[in-house]
Amino acid sequence: MVFKNMVVSVIIPVYNGEKYIARCIRSAMNQSLSKDLYEIIVINDGSTDNTAEVLKYVSNHIELINLKKNMGIAYARNEGIKASRGRYILNLDADDYIDRDLLYVESMFLNMNTDWDAVSCDYVLVDDKEAHIKRVNSQKKPIACGIMFRVERLIEIGLYDPKFMFNEDMDLRIRFEKKYNIKHIELPLYRYRQHDGNSSNDRQKKKKFGNLFLTKHKIK
Repeated sequence: MVFKNMVVSVIIPVYNGEKYIARCIRSAMNQSLSKDLYEIIVINDGSTDNTAEVLKYVSNHIELINLKKNMGIAYARNEGIKASRGRYILNLDADDYIDRDLLYVESMFLNMNTDWDAVSCDYVLVDDKEAHIKRVNSQKKPIACGIMFRVERLIEIGLYDPKFMFNEDMDLRIRFEKKYNIKHIELPLYRYRQHDGNSSNDRQKKKKFGNLFLTKHKIK
């Protein structure tokens, strides 16, 4: 399969991710898709730990955007998308990593199916030591990442809502699927890491932005 003049943009926001960001970027660098056909954009979202120092070691392999203060994952993702050159956008969380064939497989499906607006894959839950816990069907339990979007579709719906620092993916998905489709590939190409620092474990954020989500979408 020839991907002429096609570039995928991998968007990686990171906030205080010194422990996992190198592994994440390494997985994006070691893809089976030709290196001249994709770019890696990392948004350092005002990190106060040693994330910036870690990023220096991979600076030759990434496009780096430094935000002066923590703006939240939705804002950071938008900054990455705005700076991207790719036809397709893939979001990757800084504590996760991807199979070496993810970019090749998902971009191939989008290239061959012009009526597909986005494509997702299944994912594997892994623990802090990367031991596999279980495989998960992304249609039944969707997550924010591992989905490859046509960039113009994201632009047309207004990108991510920067008011959300939690549930930003659910908000975008609802707005996206009102106009467009997200198809599904039954291949476990994404690795979702479970650990104590997951933002999904933050009860205060869950409550605050959960209420914002319900209000915005008029859900009782």
